[in-house]
Amino acid sequence: MNKMDYDRALYYTHRSEWDNLLILMVRTKDQFLSKRIEQFLHAYHFEHDYSVIEKSLYSLLRYIDHANETIDPDNELTMYSLP
Repeated sequence: MNKMDYDRALYYTHRSEWDNLLILMVRTKDQFLSKRIEQFLHAYHFEHDYSVIEKSLYSLLRYIDHANETIDPDNELTMYSLP
């Protein structure tokens, strides 16, 4: 997996660049990242309860943090399980 995908996801989320986040969701090879982005974007666009949006956002951010911690210097994941 590419560390750049996680950095981009964090950047796009911080800047509210939802179109770029959607493109990243399609292009990334990390299925977990793709699913978390999908869940967040769906909640953001269709959910009326802010707590659901917040929960999906925090889930995405926790996964990005977890993935960044488990990447070895060769840019590959050393562990696939979630915290």
